Amino acid sequence: MRNDLSCDLAIVGGGLAGGLIALALAKSRPDLDIRLIEGGPSLGGNHLWSFFASDIAPADRWIVAPLISYGWSDYDIAFPAHARTLTASYYSIESERLDQVVRAALPDHAVMLRAKVLGASPTAVVMADGDRIEAKGVIDARGAGDLSLLDLGWQKFVGREYELSEPHDAARPVVMDATVPQIDGYRFVYTLPFSAQRLFVEDTYYSDTPEIDRPALIDRVDAYTAAKGWKVARVLREEQGSLPVALGGDFEEYWRSGGNKVAKAGMRAGLFHPTTGYSLPDAVRTASLIARSSDLSGAALHDLIYRFAKASWKKRGFYRMLDKMLYRAGEPGDRYRILERFYALNPALIGRFYAGQTTMFDQARILTGKPPVTISRAIKAIRSKPA
Repeated sequence: MRNDLSCDLAIVGGGLAGGLIALALAKSRPDLDIRLIEGGPSLGGNHLWSFFASDIAPADRWIVAPLISYGWSDYDIAFPAHARTLTASYYSIESERLDQVVRAALPDHAVMLRAKVLGASPTAVVMADGDRIEAKGVIDARGAGDLSLLDLGWQKFVGREYELSEPHDAARPVVMDATVPQIDGYRFVYTLPFSAQRLFVEDTYYSDTPEIDRPALIDRVDAYTAAKGWKVARVLREEQGSLPVALGGDFEEYWRSGGNKVAKAGMRAGLFHPTTGYSLPDAVRTASLIARSSDLSGAALHDLIYRFAKASWKKRGFYRMLDKMLYRAGEPGDRYRILERFYALNPALIGRFYAGQTTMFDQARILTGKPPVTISRAIKAIRSKPA
């Protein structure tokens, strides 16, 4: 028998974007009747999200602060030609923490787990079991739309969290260790020391394809860990993923691919950093934007987020130009040279780059000096079309 229910706002997708919107509204608008609908057994899935303090505006830190699992005051990078320690606050969020905090902030009936959705409109959600949720507004945050409409490279990875039998010697995160052999594009290893005997180690590639050879990457993560002298007692968890790196594409078509006239958030809205593929800073900005809005009707939400996503896409053309140079101006095995040069720049500029907030001066500084690729190949890459 079909059951219908009504609410003020239905959020479809309980990942990072949907969870942050629900959390922000639970704090700022506790009067709202919200439904957070997730197909999996928990909110957030199996993920680790990291970000710099400078990625988040001071006025928005209240949204993300309760979720932080770990924090550090500086981090290392290492390339064949140089290495350095940069002073910058860096944080990580575990999906288990997201699940715990969001569920604690919402009434029990507001979180709907293992709930499969067939479709969403601006004011309704149709469930696979025949039930229907009528809402004043709906936000679809179920992940990416049709990525074939965008010109993409990929940042793909496999990470493992280890419990060690002895304390390790890692003083701080290593955000990029590119001294490893360059395979499948630009390769680096990423390390987070959670405690004296807990480490997260991730093997990452800026690759032309999203496919992951999981056994090979696991072997490389294990080999890197062993080479550091870290003695593994057991593997606590593992994750993998392929994040889009935007070189170009049709934003309007991509937006419509996620559902016409339906408000969208996260990857489905095209709200991710063009170069890193990370979506957390944009997810926080979206949650803040919605929490400040007085009109949460389906049409108003669509227009609000669409304008924000479109403006963000337009503003980030510089990043997509750099991504074309990264992927098409040189040989895959030489991509590290572009990042190596970038990481020799001013730390504040690096921070603004990650935050998606580069200034005109930053852009000029990134492009000046001796380029790591020839001018002719750079121009050819910028003018290139998708294969």
